[in-house]
Amino acid sequence: MNELGELAVGLIIVVSLFGIVVPFLPGLVMEVIAIFLWAIVKGDGAAWAVAIATLVLAGIGTFVKYSIPKRKLNEGGIPNRTLLIATAVAIVGLFAIPVVGAPIGFVLAIYVSERMRVGADQAWPATKTSLGAVATSIGIELATGLIIAAIWFGTVLLA
Repeated sequence: MNELGELAVGLIIVVSLFGIVVPFLPGLVMEVIAIFLWAIVKGDGAAWAVAIATLVLAGIGTFVKYSIPKRKLNEGGIPNRTLLIATAVAIVGLFAIPVVGAPIGFVLAIYVSERMRVGADQAWPATKTSLGAVATSIGIELATGLIIAAIWFGTVLLA
């Protein structure tokens, strides 16, 4: 692969990292696809090792991204029913308000659902817990994306 192709892959990786922080693109998925395309074109063993490592890291990061925040939400006393409602509203919010609709919908749905379930006094602590869980989830995904990017950039620079 020539330098222009590697520059294009690098730019896609950078854009995917922005997509993690401001969820308008599927960040890790886009990053993994870009690196796999690079490995296909490059075709050597090091490129394939990086691509496979990228896939494994993205899988681990995705698992951790959902498991740790879910545990925080459960520890905060937010029931699974509320989480299901919040997830459904987040999906609708993603399409209703591009870029920021998913996190806004998720947090708002938790507040409304918990307010109906336990009252206004108890709803705000649950909402703060959900904000922390969303931030933790984004942080985990961003850390994973940055590790993947560092591995790819390091491989390109050292090759």
